[in-house]
Amino acid sequence: MTQNPTASDDVVPTPSSPAPDVVRCAYMELVVTDLKRSRDFYVDVLNLVVTHEDDTTIYLRSMEEFIHHNLVLRQGEQPAVAVFSYRVRSPEELDKAVAFYEELGCPVKRSKDGFLKGIGEAVRVQDPLGFPLEFFYEVDHVERLAWRYDLYTPGALVRLDHFNQVYPDVPKAVRHMEDLGFRVTEDIQDDEGTTYAAWMRRKPTVHDTAMTGGAGPRMHHVAFATHEKHNILAICDKLGALRLSDHIERGPGRHGVSNAFYLYLRDPDGHRVEIYTQDYYTGDPDNPVVTWDVHDNQRRDWWGTPVVPSWYTEASTVLDLEGNPVPAQVRTDDSEMEVTIGADGFSYTRKGDEDSMPHWKLGEYKLGHQL
Repeated sequence: MTQNPTASDDVVPTPSSPAPDVVRCAYMELVVTDLKRSRDFYVDVLNLVVTHEDDTTIYLRSMEEFIHHNLVLRQGEQPAVAVFSYRVRSPEELDKAVAFYEELGCPVKRSKDGFLKGIGEAVRVQDPLGFPLEFFYEVDHVERLAWRYDLYTPGALVRLDHFNQVYPDVPKAVRHMEDLGFRVTEDIQDDEGTTYAAWMRRKPTVHDTAMTGGAGPRMHHVAFATHEKHNILAICDKLGALRLSDHIERGPGRHGVSNAFYLYLRDPDGHRVEIYTQDYYTGDPDNPVVTWDVHDNQRRDWWGTPVVPSWYTEASTVLDLEGNPVPAQVRTDDSEMEVTIGADGFSYTRKGDEDSMPHWKLGEYKLGHQL
């Protein structure tokens, strides 16, 4: 399988039907194996707010959210991701979603009453890549807690920021998401134009989702934003004080890609959660795409801190519309992990460029080396 988008014959056809107008990523539904243990992690440790809960399901939201939930925890036998959910601009966009994906021959389900509590009419599809997606407009409003400073904690999570999806053919995934109306803000490439990852957005930030290379379809992480980087440090301090620091997989640190300050955690089932802050505005129509050299490891961590191998290899299973695990396709070409991890553990820059500094002039340089 090639990763060169100009040479790949394995592409998803572009539908003639218009795509639904996606506003933003809205929520993720996770299947967890021990609901109480997961509640302890997401509510007592990360302080997400409970909107509603029963014996099998917990609906959570962040502090500044006004829709019913940003994260759903559902009891099940095996950990998995049931849906990546997006809000659309109007109820009429649901008709477009049905036509768009039916033209592609994808499984489509529509519910007038919604599939989960708090969500009105919704459409769920298994997209051509194998990911379970939901589109909705109608939703119950709840109290936005932005002014409830009496409820804020030092590590308060204020917004759902993005998803990150793993797929073996990144250019194929990127092209389909572009057909869906998403735009690339940043990507990682090598000299041959091989694309290893791409960050794509609908709202005017760096991304609503990212497509990263690897065995898939799988979910790499779901990300929540804090106001400042000191909020992330407070989460680390809290985890340490509770003797829960083994939940920290990577970070804290600053990404080159997105420029954001980050922390990666693993929940009790191994689902990866990123805590994220301080990326940048991308809403102008001529916002330039930033391309990073795959050999420049400052793209992943601006300070050059090594990336743990599990970050490249481990991800969550996704389910189809019937609730069955979607088999992961194995990536057959070079992976980013193989390119960037060498005999010494990790490579820092392109071989021969160890003494060079990154070049920044967009249009004449890629980040990390001269074109």
